[in-house]
Amino acid sequence: MMPAARESLLDAAYTALQRRSWPTVRMVDVAAVAGVSRQTLYNEFGSKDGLARALVRRETDAYLAGADRALAEGGLPQLAEWTVTAARTNALVRAVLTGCWSPRLPAPPLSAVPSTSAVPAQRRADGPLPSPAELVALVRDRAVNTRVAPGAVKDEALRARQECELALRLALSCVIAPAGDGGVGRLVRETLEAAPQA
Repeated sequence: MMPAARESLLDAAYTALQRRSWPTVRMVDVAAVAGVSRQTLYNEFGSKDGLARALVRRETDAYLAGADRALAEGGLPQLAEWTVTAARTNALVRAVLTGCWSPRLPAPPLSAVPSTSAVPAQRRADGPLPSPAELVALVRDRAVNTRVAPGAVKDEALRARQECELALRLALSCVIAPAGDGGVGRLVRETLEAAPQA
């Protein structure tokens, strides 16, 4: 199957999830919306659980791509804004970031599952999914790499790591309790500016 067709199936599954809880989403309905047979859907994902893993993987990858763009465009304040926006507008991203899976969402196990799929994208989806701590660490490390030049002194690297971790933790707290005027970006800027320099 072409990548575009796989994306159409994932789009159909995501749309179905917006309208109803995952336990009530039917494979036949997802296939119909995407304009393929149910057998094609099963050939691509193997099962409804495989579809769920692929959907969670795609939304996680989209969050990470957005995090990279945010870092390039505006650094830590923009990353924090992106994290809050992504988590508020996408229940799967919120669940992956916080570990809070509502019964209406698919909640695939984080560990890898045996994969017999001939589809490379599905074999990747069947691999391990990141825990919230792993995802935060991954984004934090990407952020550190944008702030610290290779060969930087240990203190600079440690400070950058702490600042990146702080920005992400502030963003996640604002997913639960929204920031006031100026949003989380302002909160991150002010917090980092107020932190004592080493």
